[in-house]
Formats: sequence, C-alpha cells, structure tokens
Amino acid sequence: MLDMQQIGARAKKASKILAIQSTTKKNEALLKIAEGLKNNKEAILKANALDIENAKKTNYKAAFIERLTLNEERVDGIVSAVEYLVELPDPCGKVLSGTTRPNGLIIQKVSVPLGVIGMIYESRPNVTVDAATLCLKAGNACILRGGKETIHSNKALAKIMRQAVEEAGLPEDCIILIENTERVYVDEMMRMNEYIDVLIPRGSHRLIHAVIENASVPSIATGLGNCHTYVDNGADIEMAVAIINNAKNSRPGVCNALETLLVHENIAEELLPKVEEKMAEYNTQIRCCERSFEILKDKGNVVLATEEDYATEYEDYILVVKIVDNIEEAIANINQYSTAHSDAIVTNNYANSKKFLAEIDSATVYVNASTRFSDGGEFGFGAEIGISTQKLHARGPMGLEALTTVKYIIEGNGQIR
Repeated sequence: MLDMQQIGARAKKASKILAIQSTTKKNEALLKIAEGLKNNKEAILKANALDIENAKKTNYKAAFIERLTLNEERVDGIVSAVEYLVELPDPCGKVLSGTTRPNGLIIQKVSVPLGVIGMIYESRPNVTVDAATLCLKAGNACILRGGKETIHSNKALAKIMRQAVEEAGLPEDCIILIENTERVYVDEMMRMNEYIDVLIPRGSHRLIHAVIENASVPSIATGLGNCHTYVDNGADIEMAVAIINNAKNSRPGVCNALETLLVHENIAEELLPKVEEKMAEYNTQIRCCERSFEILKDKGNVVLATEEDYATEYEDYILVVKIVDNIEEAIANINQYSTAHSDAIVTNNYANSKKFLAEIDSATVYVNASTRFSDGGEFGFGAEIGISTQKLHARGPMGLEALTTVKYIIEGNGQIR
C-alpha cells in the first residue's frame, strides 16, 4: 500500500524548493514539459487507447468516452496550452498593495504560492497536464489523483512531466501522481492537512460533494455544471439555434455544456421546432415541460421531463426544455436549479440583458454567447485547474492568479510597539 504520508512529505519538500525559483527557471521546466509531450505523442496515444478500450468494454456512454479521448489534435492543444503558460506573467512576487505607516513601517501585500495543491479528478486526461503545469508556473507542487478510467493516460503524462521537470533542474516531486485508483487514497488525501494546503475536486456531483462534506483540508468546489440558456422574447432565432447547438452538442460531456433550455412563450412555436431539428442531427434527446411537449410531441426523440430533470447535470446528449412566461420566471428557474457555473441569455433587449446579468447568481453569465466559453484557455488564462462554483478565494475559471495566496512583508528600522 502507498505511504501517503511519505508522498505528502516529498511534495511539501519540493514545494519549498519550487516556491523560490525564478520565473525563468519555471518557464524552462514548462518548455521541457511541452517538448516531452511533443516527442512522446505516440506513447501518450497508445496509453490513451488502452483507456478507451477499457471504457468501451465497461459500456460507458459515448459522451463519457469522448471526454477521455485523446488524439493528435488534442495532444497538440495540450502542448500549446503549456507553451502559452510560458508567455503569461508570473503570478508570484507581485506587490498587490503597499503603505508606509506614520511610524515608518513599510507594509507590502505580496502574492506567493499556496504550497501543495491536491487535485482529485475523473475522466479527462488533459486535466493531468493542465493542473500540473498551472501549479508549477504558480510555484506550487501538486499531488494528482485521477480516475481509474484514464489511469494509463495519466501515468504516461505524469512520467513525461516528472522527467522534464528533473531535466530542468527542479525536483521531480513537484508533480506526483497517485497511481493507485482505490478510493482509500482519496479519503486519505482529504485528511492530509500537514502536507496539502488546498484540495481541488473536479468531476461528478458525487465526487465534489464527497470532498466538501468529508475533507478537513481546505477545498475549492469546481465543475458542477447544470448550465442554462434562456431565449428571450424577440431574440434572433438563428443566433439562438446556433448558440444552443454549440452549447449542447459540441462537447456534451464537459461541465460548461448546456443542460436546460428556457424559452419565452411568445417565440416557442417558432424556435423549438428548429432546435429539435438541430438536436436530431446528434440524436440528442429533448425532455420537455408539458407546454413544449405539445409543440414537439410528434417528433422522434422527445419525452416529457420530470422535476428531477431540471436539477440534473447529465453530461450527455440530453436537453431539458421549459417554456416560461417572462424573464422573471426564467431568472427564478435558473437561480433555483443552476449550480452557479455558467448561464446565458439570448436577447435583443438591452434592459433584459442587464437584468439577467445582475440577477443571475452564477460564476459566469453570458449575453448572446455559448456557455462553452467558460474555459481558462478562452478567458486568456492558458488553461484552468477548474471552474469554481463557490465564492471564497476563487470563482469561475481558475488560472494562475487563483493558485496564489498573499504574504504581508513588513520592513522597519527598529520600531517597537
């Protein structure tokens, strides 16, 4: 059995060394990682093929398999994200504020690394690289525990990164992957207060709530994505259909995908048949309220929704639809069922757009755009370690800045109190 205390101690030791490294040194390690990923693309894809094969044998859904799949284009995207991180400013060592007190004390508030970040995640192997490289750039060591579904991919990626970091002259234990996927190691990570400074769960509703409810290590909830789009009265129908299709079907298995569509009653007759036609191209099931069912009941893949459907993040080819009387009802519905991740309005009414932005209590709120833009790369962060749906410390896509804390530095010349 793994000795998690030893792993924690190794990560903590590495974090102390990494925290004092220059931006140049950290960027050198990132470039080594990018080079290693490029040079070992074949080995990465071979390992990922084993994970895909096992997932198919286990009869996972198509959207789930799509989420764990790597191909040449996706590996290239991972490499590009690492290289982009090199170009970003170092989030550490920034003087955030400063003052000179009447007694002559100089007080500065400075950004510093968090220390050791524990990451518990599930079926997306790109998270292994995103998390490790973001932590490294922000001066943090990381302990990674991915899901069993992607263990072969994660092991291949972690091996490449650890070797690259060592080649750059940094401790390989800046990045540690827990290679045993038994649940006991997740439970132990939740209690490693001596070694782990912050725990970030990223995955299913069940995983995130297990960490929130059981961890003694401070945690940041990420990735709960019951996302909504409301199409307002008088909205551009073609724009709405394009946004809905992108938000639902481009990658249904990710946390920023659309789950529930709300439609103003005045445009439902015109909009919903066009939405159904587009959903049919992907065999996406539509689960309707009674009013929308009356409009679409003669279509193929359409069923009545249950109350539970409105509160469920499916991460699948399923779209829940509800007709509302007005924007007030739409906002109330979203604030009741949303996980505070990403919600959108499609509208040509300026006042309604401002009302929606002000009253929707979510981390990211959109006007006339797809919720799929909730992503660190799309926000210019290079990547993200997760999308926080809570309000303390970090909210929304978490890039480099979210992986730092502050230290107060006080300089005097003999002052006493």
